[in-house]
Amino acid sequence: VETKLAAVQLEATGASEVASRIQTQQQEMLVELAAARRTTLEAEQARLEDLASAAKAAAGFGAGRGSLPLVSSGGSAELTAAQLDPRSIARAMLDPSLDASQWGCLDRLWFAESGWRWSASNPSSGAYGIPQSLPGSKMASAGADWLVNPSTQIAWGLGYIESRYGTPCAAWQAFLSRSPHWY
Repeated sequence: VETKLAAVQLEATGASEVASRIQTQQQEMLVELAAARRTTLEAEQARLEDLASAAKAAAGFGAGRGSLPLVSSGGSAELTAAQLDPRSIARAMLDPSLDASQWGCLDRLWFAESGWRWSASNPSSGAYGIPQSLPGSKMASAGADWLVNPSTQIAWGLGYIESRYGTPCAAWQAFLSRSPHWY
């Protein structure tokens, strides 16, 4: 029993350290966001808390695409996981009826656009997020948490690609055909 207790305590300590690192990363991301938006950390935290409140009040909260909980002062393991690995989220959200090559096109497209960073911001155009929505606020149609939630950004981006180009490979080809690149 003591051996199991010691193992559990060791695991809990490790989990606590991981949570602490994630919380530090969240804070660093908020600082970057504040700098990119030319606001203060406090203003961004307040805005995120307002977005969280609005999203929780929305009728569809917790169901469907882009419904991961928001970062709040307490943090969210689910949202943090999405922020740290948005590619996995996108791969899971990509229409399974599409040819496997479509994933490669989407991966290249959004790597070129944003480096898969949910907080990527183009200061000259105002494009924002993983899909580089212009303006970024267009993604609000996919969820109130578009500013911080990769799932919401991905859902919007996939919808945009489908409606405008049909497939990620068609969007990638359009991107490559333009200079400067855009889709």
